[in-house]
Amino acid sequence: MSTPSDEPDPRDPGAERPSGQFPARPGSPTPGPQFPGQEPAQQYPGQQPNAGGGRFAFEMPADRPRTFGEVLPRGGLSGLFDVTGLPTELKVSYWIWVIGGLLGLLGGVIGLFGVLVLFAILPGVAILVFLLVLVALAVAAAEIVLALKLKEGKEWARLALTIVAGVSLLLAIVSSSFPAGQDGNWLGFLVSLVATALMWVPNSQNWFAAARGRP
Repeated sequence: MSTPSDEPDPRDPGAERPSGQFPARPGSPTPGPQFPGQEPAQQYPGQQPNAGGGRFAFEMPADRPRTFGEVLPRGGLSGLFDVTGLPTELKVSYWIWVIGGLLGLLGGVIGLFGVLVLFAILPGVAILVFLLVLVALAVAAAEIVLALKLKEGKEWARLALTIVAGVSLLLAIVSSSFPAGQDGNWLGFLVSLVATALMWVPNSQNWFAAARGRP
């Protein structure tokens, strides 16, 4: 004679399962072992685990200026010598850009006088050198303005200064092909390359991330 089982027959309409046991629905998360005070970790179908790692990932700046007024530094040039709050790497980069821009403006003005002399000797070459000097003056002025925006935590200014470093390389290559080319452009490019690298080191990245969203 068989002993009746304690488990109710599922065909019996009045059958009830023992307390605390419920059937698992298809696709529902499977709970793991839980400890007092611990939230259950649930893994849903198709859910990927969070892959961290802190890798460097380049993203286009979301704070791009929409008007010309947003390009101009706040307060004008009044805060040119104030570097409060910047990490050491960005302070060095900032001063490289500012000093390089000021020297570029000075060199451009001197270059304009040299072009006037060159017009009397080689007019055709003088025109090309004159255009190069104008571009160099524009780049120098842009370095100062962008450095001031960099100090405000604007990521678009950092990207623009990186492009300026590339433009300085092109200027060095083109100007060195002329007899009256400025050899100092190569030195200017190397200095701007150092300033660019300092803007993208991890400490500078963390500072920009903290300043993100700040007005």
